[in-house]
Amino acid sequence: MSLKATSDVDPIKNERTGNVREVGSQAIWSLSSCKPGFGVDQLRDDRADTYWQSDGQLPHLVNIQFQRKTTISDIYIYTDYKLDESYTPSRISIRVGTHFNDLQEIEVIMLTEPSGWVHVPIKDIRDKPIRVFMIQIAVTSNHQNGRDTHMRQIKIHSPIENPSIPIENFLNFSTVEFQQHATIR
Repeated sequence: MSLKATSDVDPIKNERTGNVREVGSQAIWSLSSCKPGFGVDQLRDDRADTYWQSDGQLPHLVNIQFQRKTTISDIYIYTDYKLDESYTPSRISIRVGTHFNDLQEIEVIMLTEPSGWVHVPIKDIRDKPIRVFMIQIAVTSNHQNGRDTHMRQIKIHSPIENPSIPIENFLNFSTVEFQQHATIR
């Protein structure tokens, strides 16, 4: 799948709609390698001016492990080719499973000079979000055959299963007994 990063993709806006929540904070994050001061903290700090920088051979791995099986609907990755050039990923593999030994590749994303959020919908064959214990994001190649990689942010979204019921649904009481209790003193 070839994806383009666009400025109209905004994971924060999607969270504000109340249909999804960011669940990355509930996971344990690990990296295959990183330069000192350019690790998980920078990848998760909600700032586009900081980044994770790998330090070693391809593939570069981001491992996201949940303590309980978690429903995942979307992954958002923030990259910026204008700033990072050869450090920008060009091919990313998304793998899921219960632990390191049973990961299955579910998506391969080809990126062409991305600048902004890249949205990766995560669905099963019935077009439903998947339930996983572990996600692995593997950078398998970079632009201009770069060796190390930069990723600026990653967000993991889970659908909210039971959306809240609007209070307006409860204000139309038909009996006197219920109407007495319709307001709070």
